[in-house]
Amino acid sequence: MFDPRDPEFLEDPYPAFAALRAEGDVHFHDGLGLALTVSHAASAAVLRHRGLGRIWQDAQPLERFASFNLLHRNSLLENEPPAHTRLRRLIAGAFGRGHVQRLQPMVATLATRMVDDLAAAIAADGSADLLEHLAQPLPVAVIAELLGVPGTDGPRMVQLSNAIVKMYEYGLPETERDAAEQAAEEFVSYVRSVATSRAESPGDDIISDLLRSELTPDELVATAVLLLMAGHEATVNVLGNGITALLTHRDQWDRLLATPSLLDSCVEELIRFDAPLQLFERTATEDVTIAGFVVERGQKIGALLGAAARDPKVFENPNRLDIGRTPNAHLGFGMGIHYCVGAPLARVEIAAALTALTEKVPGLRLVETPPRRPEFVIRGLRELRVTA
Repeated sequence: MFDPRDPEFLEDPYPAFAALRAEGDVHFHDGLGLALTVSHAASAAVLRHRGLGRIWQDAQPLERFASFNLLHRNSLLENEPPAHTRLRRLIAGAFGRGHVQRLQPMVATLATRMVDDLAAAIAADGSADLLEHLAQPLPVAVIAELLGVPGTDGPRMVQLSNAIVKMYEYGLPETERDAAEQAAEEFVSYVRSVATSRAESPGDDIISDLLRSELTPDELVATAVLLLMAGHEATVNVLGNGITALLTHRDQWDRLLATPSLLDSCVEELIRFDAPLQLFERTATEDVTIAGFVVERGQKIGALLGAAARDPKVFENPNRLDIGRTPNAHLGFGMGIHYCVGAPLARVEIAAALTALTEKVPGLRLVETPPRRPEFVIRGLRELRVTA
């Protein structure tokens, strides 16, 4: 069984997943303390099964993690119906396909401006970090615009988000657990301050809309922070992992340059090929059988999304990057009632970034193999240095 802290595994986990898949659909990981699905069918079953839910368990001790627990206890992501149904209904309108399509010009303008800055940095210094200039600031700027908060607050929100999501990893040092709580506390305070301002002077933004809903004050804070964190973490890592894949598989980059009509299928393939979220947990609310494996009530099971995305029973030549792949039944945005509410917006952001890059810097290439972050669940890069 793989070691989620092994640097060699973190660099390329997919051979280990393939070896497990050859032995069976579900395996119990003693180190992680839960069963893991490695096939597409079993992973999809975990995500769909109503006997497997997102059952939040507070981080302990309670007094040490008050803000972290507040954000998750009141989150759409960590609740089941009826609470989930109510929360999702209140925020889904802001991320409907029609509304998101109306945001496309704004997103495209932001992406173009950021790629211009990237190109200028490359011209001045010979290379630049694509994460710093594009992948990180773009999704934060878009969500900041939707929430009506200053774009200049973006860098700090990225730092807070990065600190909080480390809590989703396994075997986290106590210092980083404390840092996650401190970040959560600052984020809660920030959103409460914005909400107070919007209550006095409403605007055309999501926080103003949420204030007019029946959300509790804690639910409003948790929802706003979820949108900021989820809207940032997934998109930045799809862009980082995906652009690395394109520049490593140069024929596919050149194919996108030559055939821009492949943009939409390219977006889906980048989400599949190197999943930004590798593992998504569920807890059994009743005894459940997945691919012959019994998950007893109260036990957890994890869908290994990265493994599901390389299942040869679903994807022909799964280890090959193919930007024209269709159909593409990846599970990158989840499945079932917890399907990512922000998926349409994420697709628009990724497409806008790719369009700007191919139009402005068609000669883009890697300077070096980009260093990976030392985390397993949230798969991303430390930096992505490029030249042109």
